[in-house]
Amino acid sequence: MKQHTVIDSPYGPLTLVADEDGVLCGLYMTDQRHRPPEETFGDRDATPFAEAQDQLAAYFAGELKEFTLELRLHGTAFQRSVWDQLRRIPYGETRSYGELAAALGNPAASRAVGLANGRNPVGIIVPCHRVIGSGGALTGYGGGLDRKQRLLDFERGTALF
Repeated sequence: MKQHTVIDSPYGPLTLVADEDGVLCGLYMTDQRHRPPEETFGDRDATPFAEAQDQLAAYFAGELKEFTLELRLHGTAFQRSVWDQLRRIPYGETRSYGELAAALGNPAASRAVGLANGRNPVGIIVPCHRVIGSGGALTGYGGGLDRKQRLLDFERGTALF
């Protein structure tokens, strides 16, 4: 049985979801594209989320650059390989969809990388906001382009809260 809690963040409420083993399997923003229905999140209980809350608080305070949480990401093998690549993008940096496709050994798969990126179930912690278009333009973000820009500005040290 899944459990969830909702925490405040500078980017609006975040819903954290843990699986039956108490492992984080979801982090969703309000109005996020591909957000599962609320009834799939299970009972509301903050118990399994103490470490996630601590790390997110440290991240938003500018004190944490890399998350070390145990995650259980449910998706296809290709999606999981994309999400693994996302976790390799350093804090404050960006990569293009094409660069990620090349890192996966398939430079022609940038569109598929974009689709997998959009299905990331643990936003912020798995930093899909760090992926941009080949010309440097902001493209697609499940949490909205405004949030994406604000997260990038925050990581670059140029954010205004």
